[in-house]
Amino acid sequence: MHMLALWGLVLVFTGYFKWQTIVWIFFVGIVASESVTIGAHRYYTHKSFKANAFLRAMFVIIQTIAGLNSMFIWCRDHRLHHRYSDTDGDPHNSKRGFFFCHIGWLMHKKHPYVIELGRKIDMSDLQADWMVMFQKKYYYQLYFLLAFLLPVWVPVHFFGEPVFPSILACYFARYVISLNGTWLVNSAAHLYGTRPYDQNLQPVESWFVSMISLGEGWHNYHHTFPWDYKAAELSMHFNQSASIIRFFERMGWASDLKTPSPEVVGNRIVRTGDGTHYKLGNEEARAAVTAVGPLHPLNPTYTTTLKAPDAILKPEGLPLNHEKDVLNVNVLERNTRAA
Repeated sequence: MHMLALWGLVLVFTGYFKWQTIVWIFFVGIVASESVTIGAHRYYTHKSFKANAFLRAMFVIIQTIAGLNSMFIWCRDHRLHHRYSDTDGDPHNSKRGFFFCHIGWLMHKKHPYVIELGRKIDMSDLQADWMVMFQKKYYYQLYFLLAFLLPVWVPVHFFGEPVFPSILACYFARYVISLNGTWLVNSAAHLYGTRPYDQNLQPVESWFVSMISLGEGWHNYHHTFPWDYKAAELSMHFNQSASIIRFFERMGWASDLKTPSPEVVGNRIVRTGDGTHYKLGNEEARAAVTAVGPLHPLNPTYTTTLKAPDAILKPEGLPLNHEKDVLNVNVLERNTRAA
């Protein structure tokens, strides 16, 4: 698939296609990616705002174009990821290395605890949504129509492009770029960056991933406050998705946008941050950030005394110390009682 995508990219950058086709590829790619970022992630997984029926329908339809599995399965895996982040219960556990958490987890048999714990995740809200369950039931038929046929058919029918080159660019190239942009949140945003909000969590802040993923790279903040619709502290951060959600609010399609107060965020930074926060951090920690950007403490160029967080695991692989936040039940207390 990646080789076919590369072939498609070569055609794109060598001027093979009409400009209308290039615009179409970018349009479909960005809209589909936003349906994952805003729809699957910030709305359906974390319920960081409310959406009316029209907006929910758009989320489900366009998320199908993204081709990242059904809305139900994507949200189940992501809720599992937050509850057991970077442990054996995490579908894309970053402790197993970059390749595994980027793409290897999709090529490998799931860890037994991912399967076991995944069955126990509360998905009742999505099960009650008929649109989500309809998409889940007919996902592969809808995928063929919306993720493959539609993006290819438009440039062939309207712009006169040949069929096979359109498949290479409008399906393979677009799809693979979208996949890797999302996967970078699972990999790079858990490995290469700083932890200004909670140094005890593995996820990090990554401006690079935010640029690629339309605002999903402020990941240490997101795992600290997963219910914030912005998934970042500052509006000035590159966060196209947050701006779109506010637009939906102005249109009357979205409401009840959830976000913590500046005081709550500030107290958390002082209490658990690694000292690299632009305003409330300290000079020693900020000086450890290299010229090429913030790097993970395990990276040799990150010259700081700060320690990388350790995931405390019970012998059978269940986490003991993950943060008790939204969709993160009291794992610590429960497992301590069971120990």
